Amino acid sequence: LGAQLARAYVEGVQSNDLIAVVKHWVFNEQETHRGTESSNVDLKTAWELYYPPFQAAVDAGVDGVMCSYNRVNGRHACSSSEQSKVLKQDMRFQGFMQSDWWASSWEHVGQGLDQDMPGNDFNESEEDVNAEVNWDAADESVLRILTSMYRANVMNHTRCSPPNCKDLMIKNVSTPLHTALSQRLAAESIVLLKNSEGILPLRLETTKTIAIIGAAANASSWDPMGVSQTEDEDKDNDTAS
Repeated sequence: LGAQLARAYVEGVQSNDLIAVVKHWVFNEQETHRGTESSNVDLKTAWELYYPPFQAAVDAGVDGVMCSYNRVNGRHACSSSEQSKVLKQDMRFQGFMQSDWWASSWEHVGQGLDQDMPGNDFNESEEDVNAEVNWDAADESVLRILTSMYRANVMNHTRCSPPNCKDLMIKNVSTPLHTALSQRLAAESIVLLKNSEGILPLRLETTKTIAIIGAAANASSWDPMGVSQTEDEDKDNDTAS
């Protein structure tokens, strides 16, 4: 199922001259201690359970892959030469690998990471950079990133260049058509809401109300800036008191 969804998603996104990024590479299967835990997975299990969605995305031509915080067999995912080889050689991934925010360090340069995203700011001198960076690997990273940008035609259709993107980023682009499409996709994606063939004992003539129980029933929409998390914490504290 994951492989089927990954392929369809990548093809849909990139058909609009956008770069799709699949994540997280790899074995990022828990949030608890995700920055320190090591996911130890043998090769057979990896190919049978965890790699297929990524392979499907690669086969669909995905341009970006994001590596994760966790360790893989003792090595940080973003600096695992073993996992980089699987992705770029065994799966024949032609795009670039970028780090998750705060997931990179100097040891990742030359280990398969192509793009360092914000979080860890390395204030290194030019001498340190020249001494530590594998320039052949850096050239390959540049080639992978630029190739992906050209495939997506970024040079010809980018609507703004940082830092002059604020107005575009906060612009409300919702339309009645978008709202209706989102509602339809949400309804069709939740299998139980369809109640196909009457699997659930629900009848319009007898079922008047449905109780939704659990924390998710009263949860706010998730906000990556943290606002909703704070509101939920306050709500929980009020409930507890």
